[in-house]
Parts: sequence; structure tokens; C-alpha cells
Amino acid sequence: MKYSAASSMSAYIFLLLFSFSWPITSSQSHESFLQCLSLHSSNSSSISQLIYTPNNPSYFSVLNFSIQNPRFSSPFTPKPLVIVTPLQPSHVQAAINCTRKHSLQIRVRSGGHDYEGLSYVSEVPFVILDLINLRSITVDEENRTVWVEAGATVGELYYRIAEKSPTLGFPAGTCPTMGVGGHFSGGGYGTMLRKYGLAVDNIVDARLVDVEGNLLDRKSMGEDLFWAIRGGGAVSFGVVLAWKIKLVPVPSTVTVFIIDRNLEQNATKLVHKWMQVADKFHEDLVIRLILQAANSTVDGKKTIQVSFNSMFLGGVDRLLPLMEKSFPELGLRKEDCTEMSWIESTLYFNGQNGQPLEALLNRTLQSKLSFKAKSDFVQEPISEKVLEGIWEFLYEEEVGRGMLIITPYGGKMSKIPESETPFPHRAGNIGPIQYLIYWEEEGNVTEAQMHINWIRRLHSYMTPYVSKHPRAAYLNYRDLDIGTNRGPSTTYEQARIWGVKYFKSNFDRLVHVKTKVDPTNFFWNEQSIPPLPVRG
Repeated sequence: MKYSAASSMSAYIFLLLFSFSWPITSSQSHESFLQCLSLHSSNSSSISQLIYTPNNPSYFSVLNFSIQNPRFSSPFTPKPLVIVTPLQPSHVQAAINCTRKHSLQIRVRSGGHDYEGLSYVSEVPFVILDLINLRSITVDEENRTVWVEAGATVGELYYRIAEKSPTLGFPAGTCPTMGVGGHFSGGGYGTMLRKYGLAVDNIVDARLVDVEGNLLDRKSMGEDLFWAIRGGGAVSFGVVLAWKIKLVPVPSTVTVFIIDRNLEQNATKLVHKWMQVADKFHEDLVIRLILQAANSTVDGKKTIQVSFNSMFLGGVDRLLPLMEKSFPELGLRKEDCTEMSWIESTLYFNGQNGQPLEALLNRTLQSKLSFKAKSDFVQEPISEKVLEGIWEFLYEEEVGRGMLIITPYGGKMSKIPESETPFPHRAGNIGPIQYLIYWEEEGNVTEAQMHINWIRRLHSYMTPYVSKHPRAAYLNYRDLDIGTNRGPSTTYEQARIWGVKYFKSNFDRLVHVKTKVDPTNFFWNEQSIPPLPVRG
């Protein structure tokens, strides 16, 4: 499913096929599907207002609003026959029942951040179930829990928590426009992972609609399914409507800093040293790295810039002695640091420092560039020589377009067993690498392919220096290069190629849960968990 990589001619032919074949072959199913929705709704006029077809003037604005990667919004990208934007569980139940009945595929979208567009693109006639209207957030400050619907964003969640308490937070990601439906179901980590683990490590209940249209909670779905949806990609098993999460205590003051160092300032040696100590810092401290090319102020040529991005759960006077003991080479000074509240730090790490907290409620990315991502897990410090090889790759791309983001584990992450949730990447990892390449999508397929080839070459270069057997990857940094399903009839052996990279030995348990709850593989996509064949 590499649409942006197709040749211009094949893309044109595909567009013709899409434009003419789909309506002819799917029009009957399409109309029958709409009739089915009306029949399954207690108020047919109400549900009709939540349905968008290509004839609706709002269709493309609804479709494109939550597409976060323009790589999948070209004229050649397959479009849904129908978009359904439910307001209540019964609308979701109707959508599932009717897509099954009329042999359409369903794609579920909460925030639209799937890196390969799987929440809003399919190669067969499909319906998008867009959860953007299911975004209520109910904070129970006394019991330190929240029910958050799947269409809410991480930013909306953080904002509502802070409305109730300045000393409660939640350990999810740093991008506020991510939908919690997908982000949580793949793991979800941010600046507090070393203290409190992942988002999925702090989920205590969920509401889900299964393949039969049943509305389930943790008790009625059972512990196996509840285990699977917390890190195994919930869309393989049903449609999560809401998560119940437990909040974590945060101090009234946290300390943040971003320190940039280039090659002239010993960046290579600093990164190598970071590799040796970052996962051993005090669990209140996280320092992640962003590696990218930059313009040198010395001779006008390119250099490498390493940004040390940090949050510490406490004041600067407590942080400085810890840094002097653990990482004196960075040379952190008091004037490099800023004290603020935890909720303010969520804006700081999204490049919105000083903006009003209401900025967290904005569901739109500040800028949208096409991108491709890949991931790895580092288990041994990367040598200076290998780092110098990475610098050569970064020099090839425009300043700021190619980058690596490395986040340290240790702390709480090393204390949780691999089998506790489907997310297995725990002890033994220094941390994950996210490789990213951005470019302007202007219909130039050749240029897009050039950038994609660049990140693939970089990923190949890193093969000897990252995890092995399997070479692990992170589900939320979805990468179809590591393997894909061959339609809904994909075998266990075919899916295992990519499945063990995301889930390691947890893949087998996920397959058994899938076989139990969705034996006909209705909820499938290019990297969904397959069921085992039905015996008989």
C-alpha cells in the first residue's frame, strides 16, 4: 500500500479504475448500506446528518480534516464510499452491522495520525467510521480517573485534566492532536514514561463494540480482549468508544530545558555519552535526543545539531545536582532551565511555549508535510564511528527535513514485564529510535520516492546496531515496509513476519484473542492481527 511511491502512469490508471469501477461495482452495496443504517437507527433523520457521501458538499472537508499526512490525500488515493461520524454507541453498532451485511470494509479514525494512513485509506471499497464527534471527557478528581472517548485528542484530555487539578496528569504523547483511540491502543508514550510507563499501563477499563455489534466493557469483554486492545492495536478486535484511565500525580512545578549542541560543540561525543547513561537517570528525569542537519554559523556549511529535550518532575534546584552527577558533560546551567507547571510543559514540547492553554484544544496540526517514518530499538550504545555515518545521511537531505528522535527508557519501563500488555519493548532497551523524513507533496512522485528511499537506506545502515531476532519496531510508528497482510485471508505465517517485530512473543496471544473474538477477520487492514483458520 505505497500509494505515493507508484509511478505517475500506474497512479493515473488506478485513478481511472477507482473513478469508474468502484461506483459500478459498489453502488448497490453503497445504497443498501445507507438504507441499512437508516433501518438500524431509532431516528433515521438524525443519522442521515452524520453520513457523508461524495455527493455531499462537506464530504472532502470532513475527509481531509483529520488526514495528518498529505502523502495520503492526493487525487490518486482511494476515497471512502461513505464517511460516518457517530454521536452515540448505537451509531457505531449500526455502522458495524451494516458494513458486515453489505461486504464493505470499515476503517476507524480517531485523530488521523496513522503513519501509513490505514485509518482512512483502503484498496477495496470501504467506509470510514470517523469518531471525531465522540470526544467527551469526564474527570473524576476524587478517584483520580477519567473516562475519555476515543475521538478526543491528547491535547483535549490534558486540558480537561488541568481544569480539575494542577497536580494530576497522564503519561501519554507530546503531540496534542493525536486521537486517544489509536494512540492509546498502540502503547502511547511521552515525557513521563520513565516515571509512570505508557498510556496503556494506566488504562483500567474500556468500552468497545465488537464484530457482533455488542457494547462491552472490561468485565463483559473479559481479560484476554482487554489485554489485547491495550497495545495490540484495538482496530484488529473492535471499535473502542472510550477508555477509562487512572491519573498520576505530578508536582506543582516541573523543570524543562532544550539545549542544542553541534559538531563544533562535541555533539558526537555527547550523544555517545548519552547512550551510556540516559536509561539510568533518576526516573523523574527524561532527556530525549533530536538529531538533524543544521546550517553552521561558522562557515555557512551544514553541521549536525543535537537537541537535548528534557523534563524533570521537580524544581531546578533538585535537577542540577542530579545532572552534575549523571551527565556533567552536557554542562547544564540554571539559566538553561525553565520552571513551569506540567500542563504548561505539554505546550512547551509542542513548540507552543507561552501560548494559552486553549491551544491544546486545537485539533489541527501547525503544519502538514508529507512524511515517512521507521523505527528501531537501541540495546547497546551506538559508537561515535556509527554516529558519524548517520551524520552523512542527514547531510544528504535539506536542513530540518530528515531526523532521528531517540527517547530513553529505564525507570518504570524496565520494571513492567514484556507480557503485561502486548507492547513488549521493556527492559533491555536503551530506547526507541524514530526515523523521520518530511517533504513537500506537490504531485512529484519521483521526488517523494527519493525521500522514501533515503529513509530506507538509513534504516538499512542501522541494521547491525539495533535490536535483532527480531529487529523490533513500534506499532504507533507504523511502517508497511516491515511486512503486510495479503487481504483478509492472510495466514498466520504471513502476518508473523511483521507481527513479531511489533509484539515479539505476544503476537501469538494476540492471534488467539483475534481467533476468539473475530474469527472471520472482519476487522482487518494491512497490518491487523489475523485469526487462525476455523477448523471443521
